[in-house]
Amino acid sequence: MNQSSFVHLHNHTEYSMLDGAAKISPMFAEAQRLEMPAIGMTDHGNMFGASEFYNGATSAGIKPIIGVEAYIAPGSRFDTRRITWGDPSQKSDDVSASGAYTHLTMVAENATGLRNLFKLSSLASFEGQLGKWSRMDAELIAEHAEGIIATTGCPSGEVQTRLRLGHVKEAVESAAKWREIFGPDNFFLELMDHGLSIEQRVREGLLDIGRKLNIRPLATNDCHYVTRDAAHNHEALLCVQTGKTLSDPARFKFDGDGYYLKSAAEMRQLWDDQVPGACDSTLLIAERVQSYADVWEQRDRMPVFPVPEGHDQASWLHHEVLAGLQRRFPSGVGQDYIDRAEYEIKVICDKGFPSYFLIVADLINYAKSVDIRVGPGRGSAAGSLVAYALGITNIDPIPHGLLFERFLNPERPSAPDIDIDFDDRRRGEMVRYAADKWGQDRVAQVITFGTIKTKAALKDSARIHYGQPGFAIADRITKALPPPIMAKDIPLSGITDPNHERFKEAAEVRGLIETDPDVRTIYQTARGLEGLIRNAGVHACAVIMSSEPLTEAIPLWKRPQDGAIITGWDYPSCEAIGLLKMDFLG
Repeated sequence: MNQSSFVHLHNHTEYSMLDGAAKISPMFAEAQRLEMPAIGMTDHGNMFGASEFYNGATSAGIKPIIGVEAYIAPGSRFDTRRITWGDPSQKSDDVSASGAYTHLTMVAENATGLRNLFKLSSLASFEGQLGKWSRMDAELIAEHAEGIIATTGCPSGEVQTRLRLGHVKEAVESAAKWREIFGPDNFFLELMDHGLSIEQRVREGLLDIGRKLNIRPLATNDCHYVTRDAAHNHEALLCVQTGKTLSDPARFKFDGDGYYLKSAAEMRQLWDDQVPGACDSTLLIAERVQSYADVWEQRDRMPVFPVPEGHDQASWLHHEVLAGLQRRFPSGVGQDYIDRAEYEIKVICDKGFPSYFLIVADLINYAKSVDIRVGPGRGSAAGSLVAYALGITNIDPIPHGLLFERFLNPERPSAPDIDIDFDDRRRGEMVRYAADKWGQDRVAQVITFGTIKTKAALKDSARIHYGQPGFAIADRITKALPPPIMAKDIPLSGITDPNHERFKEAAEVRGLIETDPDVRTIYQTARGLEGLIRNAGVHACAVIMSSEPLTEAIPLWKRPQDGAIITGWDYPSCEAIGLLKMDFLG
């Protein structure tokens, strides 16, 4: 790597929801413009963006460095008490969120480290949740530290917090603890400079600890947006998070400035004389990071259906299909049915899906055994005689002229996709049955991400600029928008882009923007909010199932209100690495 370059390792994307305003694609575009060879992602307490980040980096030709800014419990992760270290007069310098957590930055050096971060972030949610924070502790991290490079974190880190409180001895002990957990070459002193007193007050103390314990300094910039001019978008996003207006003097905002992807020259001007080597450490880490490709390898992770001794999945599927045909046609099975079944079984087995059909049949048979109503089958699966024989569907495809190839074509690589309709009131029972059958650690519901769409962006922008009176202005703007097509509004950028296909339809709203200063202000801020992730939810029907513990493959999280285990990635990302997605429809 060019020794005058710099790599941003501490960056918050939009997956730091309602806090990070950096969309992943523009991040890579800016990193390319700045000729940076690599870039990091360290979102708050989650790994939700890892798949999009990895694939985006691969497309952009930039090395991805994937990590997390972890929440660390001040005691045990199991302890839900808030713990402070200083006296009441030091509250602003003490453990963050009134005693909930400190911070630690970790990035994966290799695929092993990345899988360990998946486990850590998942277990933090399962075992360390306090309020909205998924917390780890030193004991847990020590069990999964292989392949991870860590730093003291932002000013809310444990070492810095101890220094601000005047606990120098404890600060040294804390740094020594993390250095021992990660290894002497894998732990760095993280330095930031946004003109904040909480950064400056501990800098000499940090550097002194570094000299005592031989810990290298590392310069980062705590990026929360991509370019300098996006600072306003970030301020607006924080107002969306807190429900405040931009004019509120008490609103939460970032002190200092410059939380963007600064150029190598800007970072080196800041640090090279002040702390020699701090920028070079970013290149050292980037060079050490190895490929994560193994994590994204597409391979068969489908659960293996248990079969009687003497059978494999293919032979047992054959047995079950023929037995099912006998049940469907007790007076005798015609040769045309036998031939069709043998053909379908061959295609299914050649494509490697016998377990899939046995799993679906097992789910449906269980539902029927406990009087959960099941639909007759829908979509292209109705063209499968195997599905009919197994009781997956209740439609005989032969008299109806339904084609198996519409469902599973031997010439195409696509996997089967059978939608299963269960009584909506008892769908949860079926998810629990699947988890009990295949393993609580191998079955999860699927995350969805709610984004700030066109009309919502306008309403949010109007409120944060003008408070309640702003909603009337937002109403005027949204009524002037062209009608949605297939439930999708024109993107805000399309309103003023002559090359957009719906530009001409947006003449009315464009006129408001051009003639009304308040509308123009709302529109400009809304453009910065549009498309950012507002929240995480749960897919209405998708369930992921695996032959191995899911935390070996992806991050998970636990929904606090009911304890449901949810994937940290959307279902296309899960399917892309070979995980089985099934739809339990209500």
